[in-house]
Amino acid sequence: MGDKMSVRAIRGATTVEDNDKSQIISETKSLLSDIIIKNNIAKEDVISAIFTLTKDLNATFPAIAARELGWTEISLMCTSEIDVPGSLRNCIRVLLHINTDKSNSEIRHVYLKDAKVLRTDIG
Repeated sequence: MGDKMSVRAIRGATTVEDNDKSQIISETKSLLSDIIIKNNIAKEDVISAIFTLTKDLNATFPAIAARELGWTEISLMCTSEIDVPGSLRNCIRVLLHINTDKSNSEIRHVYLKDAKVLRTDIG
């Protein structure tokens, strides 16, 4: 794509077994690490991250996981996912904004565990 730097968004999601602080932090770290590896992202290129949790998860903030990965100068926000009847439970989602020279088609979104059902088209 040349040397033009753009802002791109990467989506990801994972699930936990229980509303447990250590599970939420551990699975969020796994999700973020997988996104970083699959997209070859340097920490300096991460602009911000928005995390959502389904209504059944409130034991901790997933942003804590990002802080523990060293994301101390990155803007982070946590919020609740819309509680749609019949939707996936125990789910942590992230929308990550990055600076990159990749096109949208080159971005690799990451869905782990039970969250794979959210995007079966990119499995």
